[in-house]
Amino acid sequence: MDLELRHLRTVRAIADAGSLTRAATALGLAQPALSAQLKRIERALGGTLFLRGRDGVRVTPLGDLVLDRARVVLPALCELQEEAVRFARQGSAGYRLGGTHGPLLGGLVDRIARADPGAPVTTYTSWSEREIAGGVAEGRLDFALIGVCGESAPPEPGRLAWLEVARDPVYVMLAADHPLAARREVGLAELAAEAWTDVPGDGCFGDCFAAACVRAGFTPACVYETDTASCVHLVQVGRAVGLCRATFPATPGLVTRPLAGTPLVWRHLLGWHPAAGAAGRAAAVLEHTRAAHADALARSSPSR
Repeated sequence: MDLELRHLRTVRAIADAGSLTRAATALGLAQPALSAQLKRIERALGGTLFLRGRDGVRVTPLGDLVLDRARVVLPALCELQEEAVRFARQGSAGYRLGGTHGPLLGGLVDRIARADPGAPVTTYTSWSEREIAGGVAEGRLDFALIGVCGESAPPEPGRLAWLEVARDPVYVMLAADHPLAARREVGLAELAAEAWTDVPGDGCFGDCFAAACVRAGFTPACVYETDTASCVHLVQVGRAVGLCRATFPATPGLVTRPLAGTPLVWRHLLGWHPAAGAAGRAAAVLEHTRAAHADALARSSPSR
């Protein structure tokens, strides 16, 4: 087997995690698959890279040598790829937009298309804020439209420029016939007995929500993590209550209400690479995004 860059990334991930189990989780692999891959890498390099123990893994002298080289090679090749992609895109006037799921990305596309009708616009969506930010850092996307919980730092803080689009309280979604639906706002503690539903993500929102519940005196008994349409359905039929952004559009069969005391806040952010050709359009894109946010708030007002 010839050694490839992905093998070096695997070795680095294992060393950083300190155990095969944690490294497998970070890499999105099953632990047996990672173990088998490591054995193939070790055979290709002629020796053992890690000593396995009950407390994790320990790097061998050969592993230290490989890691030293990997820490030089991987950043250099990553930088080369990013510079090459940005260089190839310098003359492009299009917009490659990446975003997590929500109404702002569609509003941004609409506003850009109206303001610059001759420019191509493409979109890419993911549940992962890190994936979207990584796409911008690596030159595959021009702009990232994501959100973070409270004062949490966005991904890639040292490589991307970030500006706040808006800051919203997190709302709760209730079935239209829920006993609390007629209230102007709902206390989080009043929902202690409810099942919850929310969309997935790799930011800290789940941890922030759990901490807010603890402060309110309870631990959620059940959380259904699923896509937006399924979340809406579970709320409409009374199976769960859900968390949503203040920009969530008015939807038949449910209402959205502020949480009393604003225990959770969502910050909408726009990010770009300061060395990319698209950086010169960042101010205009930010203005369009803020207008799209204002539009989304206005559309959500019937259920607020």
